[in-house]
Amino acid sequence: MTDSVSESGPAPEIEITANLVRDLLREQHPDLAGLAVREVAGGWDNQQWRLGDELAVRMPRTERAPELQRKEVRWLPLLAPRLPLPVPRPVRVGEPSARFPKCWTIMTWVPGEPLDRTSISRGDHAAETLADFLRALHAPAPAAAPGVVDRGAHPGAYTEGFDHFFRSVALDGRGDEVRADEVRAVWDDAVAAPAWEGPPVWVHGDLHPANVVVSDGTLSGVIDFGDLFAGDPAWDLAAAWVVLPEGAAARFFEAYAHADGATIRRARGLAVLKSLFLMLMGDNGDRGLPGGKPAWGSAGRAALDRVLGADGR
Repeated sequence: MTDSVSESGPAPEIEITANLVRDLLREQHPDLAGLAVREVAGGWDNQQWRLGDELAVRMPRTERAPELQRKEVRWLPLLAPRLPLPVPRPVRVGEPSARFPKCWTIMTWVPGEPLDRTSISRGDHAAETLADFLRALHAPAPAAAPGVVDRGAHPGAYTEGFDHFFRSVALDGRGDEVRADEVRAVWDDAVAAPAWEGPPVWVHGDLHPANVVVSDGTLSGVIDFGDLFAGDPAWDLAAAWVVLPEGAAARFFEAYAHADGATIRRARGLAVLKSLFLMLMGDNGDRGLPGGKPAWGSAGRAALDRVLGADGR
C-alpha cells in the first residue's frame, strides 16, 4: 500500500487463459481436470479461475505473487480453523513447469459477492461480524510468522507513499481544499500516535472492498491473505471505515473491544491512506489504464467520507 505499488497495475509475463489452466490441471491434477473452468474478474497479484463450484485456481501474474501464495499455503491451514468466517484453504499446489514457470495453487472457493461489486445493508451485523473475525485473527503470532514487508509498520514509515497518493488524487485540484487539509490532519495525527507496544499479532494486512465477500447484506467471508503478516492490528482496524458502511464504525470498535486510543488513531490514518489508494485506482480505471479499477473510486471516496465524518470522530 505504498508508492512501490505500480499505478498501472501488474503486467503478466505469460497470457493466462482457460486453456492454459486446463492443460496444467491435466498435467498435474488430472482428477480435477474435468471440472468447469471460469475466469473470475478482478485480482491484482493473482488471476483467479473458478474450478467447478467449490474450488478456485490462483495463477500468479506479478513477481511477488508466488511468494504470497507460498505464505497462504503455509499459514492458512493453521489459521482457518479458528476463524469464524470462511476463508480460502489450500487444496493443491501446482509446480513450475515448461508450460508455466511459477508455482500456482488450488484453493477452496469462498461463496459470496466481493464488496466492490455489491453493498452491505446490515451494517450493525457486519460490524459485529468483522469485529468477531478480527478478534479471532489478532492472536499473538509465532516467531516464524512473516514479518513486515511493504506494509505493517507504524504509519510514519509510509509518509512518502501517503504523499504520493495525496498528490496523485489531488483533492485540492477537485476544488476541495478544506477536505485536503482534513485528510492531511488525520494522517499527521496517525504519524504522531504512539507505536504498537503489544506482541506482534496476526494481521490480514489488505482488508478492502475487493477482499471481503458479502451475502444476505452482511459480511460472509474474507479472501486474499497474501499480505498476511505479524505486527500492528491497526492495519486491519482501518476496515472500520474502508469496509463497513456509514454509521458502523462505533459498533465495530465497541464489539472489538481491544483497541486503545493510539491504535484507533493509527487505524484512522491508515484508513485515509487506503481510501486515497482506492481513489487513485478508480481514477486509473476511469482513464483506461492497465490495472485500474473503475469501481474502486467510489468505494474510496465513500470510505474517505466516513473517516472524515461523524464515523471518524
